[in-house]
Amino acid sequence: MTLTPTSLDDVRAAQARIATVALRTPLLRLHTADATGEIYLKLENLQPIGSFKIRGAANAMAIAGHDALASGVYTASAGNMAQGVAWCARDLGVRCQVVVPEHAPRAKTAAIERLGGEVFRVPFEEWWETLVRHGCPGMQGLFIHPFADAGVMAGNGTIALEILDELSDVDVVLVPYGGGGLACGIAAVVRALSPRTRVLAVEVETAAPLTASLAARTPTPVPYTRTFIDGMGSGAVFGEMWPLVQELIAGTVVVSVAQIADAVRLLAERAHVVAEGAGAAALAAARSGQFEGKRAVCIVSGGNIDAHRMAAILQGTVPE
Repeated sequence: MTLTPTSLDDVRAAQARIATVALRTPLLRLHTADATGEIYLKLENLQPIGSFKIRGAANAMAIAGHDALASGVYTASAGNMAQGVAWCARDLGVRCQVVVPEHAPRAKTAAIERLGGEVFRVPFEEWWETLVRHGCPGMQGLFIHPFADAGVMAGNGTIALEILDELSDVDVVLVPYGGGGLACGIAAVVRALSPRTRVLAVEVETAAPLTASLAARTPTPVPYTRTFIDGMGSGAVFGEMWPLVQELIAGTVVVSVAQIADAVRLLAERAHVVAEGAGAAALAAARSGQFEGKRAVCIVSGGNIDAHRMAAILQGTVPE
């Protein structure tokens, strides 16, 4: 499958299509005494499912139409995309099944089940193969890819429409990088409407394949260490996304697990915002000292974090 950059027309159509499902989330400035530039938070953790994923899920399913969904729908997700698909499936009255990696956090899988989704835990390798094949043998219904899908990326791109509608002269948009659908959806819109603005992908040092791949100019596997940051990072860049990433993403910022934990804590204590690890990664990047005097927008992609992990972070430790 060949993916092309999302068009502005497709994103605007998505914005109208999902208006009754996804919220227009707040864009708030973060005021801290030690800030060296202007930092703004795009609070996607306030979506009905606690994550931006509802945007792409709603758009892809609306494009597919009722007939294509008659036998149900399924996805492969660590949790947030699954909640988006389950939320929309419940509204449409269709069956939802979800393939999740065996390490998916209970906070996310419990939310899927509350929304009526059926959860199937599989080894990580089998979960990854479902993404590569765009489907899983034995599952029924329409498969919604969590990131390598034109409709999903157009839905994600609506975030950029909202940002640029409210804030002018943005220097950089910092986006947590998982599969690339969020970063590429946002970057396509930014390129069309604000070419001077850089979109940078944020990776954690324990799982930063995009940084290695851009440096080598070819997809390059890296060692992957599992941490509490479950919504981003892997051992390799997804092959289908590589051409888009090369074209649209201006570069990467790599942060540590400790920096992300600090950002989770700062958001909770100073901004009263609950963010999961991936959701706080962009803020960790913004506070890394690389953007002095710049106006930076951080995508707070989600807030679905297990209570025991949040408790550990608030107590000053990094959860395992």
